Amino acid sequence: MSLFNLARFGVGVALEAAITRTAAPMTATSGVVQLRRSISKSSEVNNSDFMTIRTENQNHPHHHQKGSSRNCDSKQQIRLKKVSRTLSTLNSSVPEAATQTAVPKSESREFMAVFPDVVRDLTAYASKYDKNVATKWFVKALQYNVPQGKKNRGLACVLAYRMLARSEDLTPENIRRAQYLGWAIEMLHSMFLIMDDVMDGSVTRRGQPCWHTLDDVKLSGVNDAIMIEAAIAHLVKIQYGNEPYYPRLLELFNEMKFITTIGQSLDLRSAKLDVTDYSMDLYKSIVFHKTAYYTFYLPVAMAMHLTGYTDPEMFRQAKTILLEIGQFYQTQDDFFDCFGDPAVIGKVGTDIAEGKCSWLAVVAMQRATEEQKEVMKACYGSTDPENIARVKKLYEQLGLPTTYSIYEEESYNMIKTHIQQISRGLPHELFFKIMEKIYRREA
Repeated sequence: MSLFNLARFGVGVALEAAITRTAAPMTATSGVVQLRRSISKSSEVNNSDFMTIRTENQNHPHHHQKGSSRNCDSKQQIRLKKVSRTLSTLNSSVPEAATQTAVPKSESREFMAVFPDVVRDLTAYASKYDKNVATKWFVKALQYNVPQGKKNRGLACVLAYRMLARSEDLTPENIRRAQYLGWAIEMLHSMFLIMDDVMDGSVTRRGQPCWHTLDDVKLSGVNDAIMIEAAIAHLVKIQYGNEPYYPRLLELFNEMKFITTIGQSLDLRSAKLDVTDYSMDLYKSIVFHKTAYYTFYLPVAMAMHLTGYTDPEMFRQAKTILLEIGQFYQTQDDFFDCFGDPAVIGKVGTDIAEGKCSWLAVVAMQRATEEQKEVMKACYGSTDPENIARVKKLYEQLGLPTTYSIYEEESYNMIKTHIQQISRGLPHELFFKIMEKIYRREA
């Protein structure tokens, strides 16, 4: 079995284990109900998660209100199977990924301090062709879209460079150049987000209105995204144009753009399928192409080029592990799209309304009765709030929050094993750093 297939097999094993270990679906005897995931803060029971069944006319308390989810006669607490989750998102009272990056805050501040220089260089580049209207608008598009969010892709590139480079090469100038490359990755990411939001009709992104929703932007945002993407090559050239690996950097950027657009095409086309046609193979293909390659493999592969790695086997090993981490990350993202708090995750979840081939939808169809499949066929892909609520209720009745929590733990353990087995020649610490960060994220 190849390393890549081993990774895919591992994810499948984790999912099968999760489904097998999940308790039978829960039902309520009366009234319309909602299941609310909460986190036990009891000092007597370690790692105990519970669900609270609530009637629809009750107010939904804020996640962090003390005592709001316990010791209340109107709520029935259902204990989930106790499992040891050292890092689990379900065992973290602080949404770390929503408030922190994968590196120390000082590293994030240093990274942000480079962005004005990036804007300055790109302004000078644009001014060669137009010194007024277009350049000013380009700068506005850059500043609104690129430096927002957690910047984990760009920071991962710098982190990987620091961990892979020889100590004598870790000069301030070399680190600054790695930061420039990190910002090029963030520009690529911003381009994808702008385009994706236009195609999906999204309204919020990173806690602010989507670029295309602004009155003076609208569909002209498509051109802004193209400008941002086109400027990447210039940014890479001024920093690495004289390096022997410069062509490989450009080639990798181009490859990632094509792979990601294949994933976007799969994502859009699958949304037009009947929900009964969704499968785990289709889902994995969407995830690998649309998210995993450019989110996880690209930053590390870039750093490997900068630090002198040329052995194709090293890149293959890194790709195997990082794509598997990407699968795990996207499953989390799908879960938060449905069950996350928009105030925390920075956007309103739209997977159900858009009929996306998400992890939740695939597993739901694997477990649903014929009657439940009819509910999915009637409601999935509808923008009607009542239909969206019916789908969420069905997910809860099928026990998907519990299945997800088990899948999360099983996947993490599987990936840890793969890191130890197949990352010869590459520091295990790098992969564990990335994995630990996303495993703990709550949004």
